[in-house]
Amino acid sequence: MTAPQSSRPSESSAPQPLDKNPNPALKPTNNPKSLLGVYVKGMAMGAADIVPGVSGGTIALIAGIYERLINALGSIGPNLWHIFRQEYGIKGFVAVWRRVDATFLLFLLLGIASSFITLAGIIKHLLDHQPLLIWSFFFGLVIATVFLLLSEIKCWNIGRAILFVSGLVIAMTVSNLPILATSPSLPYLFFAGAIAICAMILPGVSGSFILLLLGAYDAVLEAVDTMNLSVIFTVVAGMATGLLLFTRALKWLLARYYQATLALLTGFIAGSLVKVWPWKVDALGTLDSHAINNVMPWHYPTGAHWITTVGLMLLGAVLVSMLSWWGRRRP
Repeated sequence: MTAPQSSRPSESSAPQPLDKNPNPALKPTNNPKSLLGVYVKGMAMGAADIVPGVSGGTIALIAGIYERLINALGSIGPNLWHIFRQEYGIKGFVAVWRRVDATFLLFLLLGIASSFITLAGIIKHLLDHQPLLIWSFFFGLVIATVFLLLSEIKCWNIGRAILFVSGLVIAMTVSNLPILATSPSLPYLFFAGAIAICAMILPGVSGSFILLLLGAYDAVLEAVDTMNLSVIFTVVAGMATGLLLFTRALKWLLARYYQATLALLTGFIAGSLVKVWPWKVDALGTLDSHAINNVMPWHYPTGAHWITTVGLMLLGAVLVSMLSWWGRRRP
């Protein structure tokens, strides 16, 4: 997203892998300032992933690290063993580390983990007690993201328009699925983690909302809050498995059909606006942070709070615009 249009392989040109960047000036750097930026962006991704309906992939796309993330994750596979065997010892380890851009992944994961550890309890409290405020903030963030990404699609055609609408319809359908009521076992949590991480990587499809649909969200959030290591390790193992299976296909699509893939991903994000609509009530018309019934502002039980809600929407839009500007900057 962050590279100029001329540097993108067109859908009709010869395939070029994402990790072959011919322009040294655009090559990712790992200096302390750059890594601090990766850590902060990881924290933003983690905060977004905690909220059901908001995707960390959306933050990564806006922050200009999405392709680097997919490229790094897509490099993980059996071929790493052959790279290690060519060098052996420390040199082999260093070759593998560089191949998967592990320094970048490490600082990104540290940022995500920091958000989960420090913000999980706070965000859960806000979702339970101040849902209008937090949903207003994220609604402004997501709608600004849609407009920013639409401006990145330089040449619209019928195919890309169909992909955008398809992504929108899929995300809206997922957002309106009924939530399963279940007491998750460890194998079930492994499966839920594998499915959720695939959604988490896709901008606009919330991994935490998939956990909510599968009836595993509360169990995972409580485990993080209480440091239940057996549940945490099970979910992480499921996520790692799903991640390795999914990112290679996404890397291939981005390398060969960047604009078309971006149209689909933008549709996913636009469709998620149904889930992050701020004014929600349950079936009885009372407030409920986990409800999926959206109402108009004037039907909200406690009033619209226009100044607060609009102010938080603008704050979310401004922050995502600043994050996009930061992501466009060159090293």
